[in-house]
Amino acid sequence: MHKLILPLLGFVFLGLTSCEQPVATGSEAITPTKDLNSEIRAAAKNTNLSRAIVGNTNSPHVKLKSIPIGDCRWTEGFWADKFEVAEKVMVPHMGSLLTGDIGHSLNNFKIAAGLKEGKHKGMFWHDGDFYKWMEAAMYVYAINRDQKILDELDEYIDIIGKAQEPDGYLQTQVTTRDNVGRYENRKFHEMYNSGHLMTSAVIHHRVTGQTNFLDIAVKHADHLVKTFSPQPKELARFGFNQTQIMGLVEMYRETGDKRYLALAEQFINARGKSKVVVDETTRYGHIGDMVQERTPLREETEAVGHAVLALYFYAGAADVYAETGEQALVDALDRLWDNVANKKMYVTGAVGQTHHGVSSHNDMVHEAFINDYMMPNATAYNETCANICNAMFSYRMLGVKGEAKHADLMELVLFNSALSGISIEGKDYFYANPLRMTNAANRDYSSTESRDREPYIECFCCPPNLVRTIAKVSGWAYSLSENGVSVNLYGGNELNTKLTDGSVLKLTQKTNYPWEGSISLTIDEAKAEAFDLMLRIPEWAAGAQVQVNGKSAGVAAEPGTFATINRAWKKGDVVTLELPMDIHLVEGHNLIEEVRNQVAVKRGPVVYCLETPDLPAGRSILDAYLPADAGLKATYKPEMLGGITEIRGDLLLRKDKKEGMYNVLEKPEFERRKTSLVPYFAWSNRGEAEMTVWLPMIWQTK
Repeated sequence: MHKLILPLLGFVFLGLTSCEQPVATGSEAITPTKDLNSEIRAAAKNTNLSRAIVGNTNSPHVKLKSIPIGDCRWTEGFWADKFEVAEKVMVPHMGSLLTGDIGHSLNNFKIAAGLKEGKHKGMFWHDGDFYKWMEAAMYVYAINRDQKILDELDEYIDIIGKAQEPDGYLQTQVTTRDNVGRYENRKFHEMYNSGHLMTSAVIHHRVTGQTNFLDIAVKHADHLVKTFSPQPKELARFGFNQTQIMGLVEMYRETGDKRYLALAEQFINARGKSKVVVDETTRYGHIGDMVQERTPLREETEAVGHAVLALYFYAGAADVYAETGEQALVDALDRLWDNVANKKMYVTGAVGQTHHGVSSHNDMVHEAFINDYMMPNATAYNETCANICNAMFSYRMLGVKGEAKHADLMELVLFNSALSGISIEGKDYFYANPLRMTNAANRDYSSTESRDREPYIECFCCPPNLVRTIAKVSGWAYSLSENGVSVNLYGGNELNTKLTDGSVLKLTQKTNYPWEGSISLTIDEAKAEAFDLMLRIPEWAAGAQVQVNGKSAGVAAEPGTFATINRAWKKGDVVTLELPMDIHLVEGHNLIEEVRNQVAVKRGPVVYCLETPDLPAGRSILDAYLPADAGLKATYKPEMLGGITEIRGDLLLRKDKKEGMYNVLEKPEFERRKTSLVPYFAWSNRGEAEMTVWLPMIWQTK
């Protein structure tokens, strides 16, 4: 099997730099013959490829490569607890929603397959939500090997296959309607559903070796090639909501069919090429900066428009770069990552500042990026999907660049603006994630904005996106370097993998991170020759120390870098990393007007907030000020909110409230009270509450 597939995946595709150039189709040299593809697929039916082909394992332009699914397993601590909730609650509960009458996703496939009477329900992108949930279930199966999960998914795959059109088209929101044609309007989100179909099917194949789902995806990908590769003028602007780019690259990696990679790049090249006008495919908006179509990606300098669409686009482009190595592409991605991370991102790692707004080119946008340093708190939108996509983009940039800053951002999102999207119990969801929630205004919340997490959100894209991320995050914990392994995320786990030379590496990580900064890694099995162990030193961890077997490792532990230890390892070697877990007060850039003279509290990677359950009855978070001598101290509370470290200290509560819009300032009156701050991700788990991340600072209290 290796002899058949690996040469195909080792191929370096030189790429198409412009949509003016032809895209290879049919029998051209770039395309494997039908017979060869048939051989590949036939062989796959009897081979588990979870180790032969793993994501970017064979991508020529990746410095840190993915570990196989299931090679890292959480064993204790924070992420082990979260995975257990995902396994026992999040995935099963979500499955009951989506396969029942509430979520209606499976019903939509049954209706499209002629197995059930009825009408399509849910958003136009609901197929993609179901595929994401299936992907989450596969990550759980990869760890626990519960046959019931696989049997259940096989039933759903059979229904999905029956819903597919003979030519490979598969979109229940279109085929269940008599008055809708294929690719007639962007609002039906056909590309979004296509991308998640292909990605989910590839993960299913990698974990199981079965081809029943992959066969559906291949048929659909072939349909996309036939439809879009000729570049019909009427579809030149159609490829927005770009999950299909990631999906097509994964299909190329899985099957070796180079047409899929060519089409993925074609979709990138098409953005920004056509004149921005309202036509039949763009009715109901979705034009201009909103869908990243004003400026070609290679020329873009700022993140614009819908944050999810943008970050899916950038993540897909990073996947294409991993295969082609085109410098202009990665240069653009570097600029965009810097713009997002350093000018448009919240302290929690959240992105997408506004629900509705205007871009720098005066295009109407929603769920979107807006101008640099424009960071409202109470009206911050920060869609959970956007936050997760921010981590997805950074994970891919970590791979292609090998720089610790990308893993820092991944971690920031995971511990804060991602996890805030789901309750501690695992059954209720936030779509939007503001940094302040108050009772001060009678605000009319939209269907995607709410004061408390909801048991079901009609626009259900975020919950399965978050659950699949929690289920797969062990796969982000380590990467394979040219001669060793990088430790990207910390948590109690066991790693049993193979280095790039095929040698076995087994190690055990023990830690109570992020609540404690002591981390130990024990080598359980390794090759005799020297190799690299790369430890990420977070950018906040000034003073970190690294030891091997109780003695200094003799390497620099500079914040924001990987500390690389190269040596001949032996069984029983213990590497210890001590990260200082000081409480930091964080201030914003001078140009962020919304947080002038305010601070956020951060300990390690975790951002904290003040919540009204920790204030005296009747007091508002708008009354609270943080004194310079607050005496903040951290204490681990295993019984609180699923097990957290709380921060206790003094607050000043202002007593002289005034109701006028503007008032003459007189000396304010304060009372000093002890209170607690909790991790931002854990807010809204104790009933309806006000909350704020940013607190006004008083430097002199006497």
